[in-house]
Amino acid sequence: MKVLVTGGAGFIGSHTVDLLIKEGYQLVIVDNLKTGKIINKAAEFYQMDICSEDLEQVFEKEKPESVIHLAAQISVQDSQSDPYTDAQINIMGTINVLNNCIKHKVRKIVFSSSAAVYGKPQHLVLDEKHSTVPLAFYGLSKLTAEYYLKMYAEIFGLRYTILRYSNVYGINQKLSGEGGVVAIFIDNLFNNKAPTIFGTGEQTRDFIYVSDVAKANLYALSTGDDEVLNISTNTAITINDLLAIIRSIFKKDMACLYGPKKEGEILHSVLCNNKAKELLKWEPAYSLIGGLEEIVENL
Repeated sequence: MKVLVTGGAGFIGSHTVDLLIKEGYQLVIVDNLKTGKIINKAAEFYQMDICSEDLEQVFEKEKPESVIHLAAQISVQDSQSDPYTDAQINIMGTINVLNNCIKHKVRKIVFSSSAAVYGKPQHLVLDEKHSTVPLAFYGLSKLTAEYYLKMYAEIFGLRYTILRYSNVYGINQKLSGEGGVVAIFIDNLFNNKAPTIFGTGEQTRDFIYVSDVAKANLYALSTGDDEVLNISTNTAITINDLLAIIRSIFKKDMACLYGPKKEGEILHSVLCNNKAKELLKWEPAYSLIGGLEEIVENL
């Protein structure tokens, strides 16, 4: 099967591409390289923005059977300061991908969404039936793209799976974006800098290792049709405890600084992954400690 991965040179995309090539798939990467830099030489690569009209030429030439759509504007802060660009990439870019999927008879699209679509939790743990009231333009643009996928499926018959990732972390992650706190803490301790926690540090998150996310993307190519699924560990950890684990791995007891709470930050977030376990036959293989140790081993 030939699979086109948008954002395939980025953090999650590069891990997904590597896994699919290992599993025997033919890969095509579309990435504008503004943030992504990792290109697997076994894949066909096109440096291109997903909003470009030239995207059709890639579909015409490569004729992918499936698409994994990972290219996105992922910064919550940037979405707040520049909602136009956020919408241009996450909504209009997605529509451009969808139009090409229909025109060139793509069998299925796997779409990377986010826990940000849920907004403030009404209860924990959050399942896929939880209300979706985003608190930032990023979450809104991701949720809007989800609705477009569902309507394209209803009108044109395009099969899809929407994967709502919790906080993804792993090797080659940049120091910004969703889940960036792991990369920042590791970078701080590696360079003997005092890490900073914003707020009390008692806020909780659900950290999912990037290799587990890549595996979910792979599984969704062949199952979980027309479903919305959380990809998570179903486990919450405080930011204070996260830092304590990373300190223990580095064997450094460096002092921690505390800064003001980030405005609009959700205090607690943990996603239920039961539906993904049932429908994708997927579950995370990495514990948080195991994932963190693998990152440090590869520094």
